[in-house]
Amino acid sequence: MLELIKYVINRFAEKTDEIEYDVVENGKNVSVTVTLSESDMGKVIGRQGKIAKALRTLVRAGSMKEGKKYNIEIVERGENK
Repeated sequence: MLELIKYVINRFAEKTDEIEYDVVENGKNVSVTVTLSESDMGKVIGRQGKIAKALRTLVRAGSMKEGKKYNIEIVERGENK
């Protein structure tokens, strides 16, 4: 599922070499924190959060086969988590 997340985010971000992915698995729950540069935040999140919402929907649908629940958080570089 992480490959799907990376694929979608890399399509919208310009500075793909600066993207960091932090994955924490806790049983059936998987938390993915994506850290982006300030200039890529708007492009990846999209107007009114439409791209981020679509990404979460795709991941939710795809993860049903795995039996896991993914939580995706998108943060700006330098922002406190």
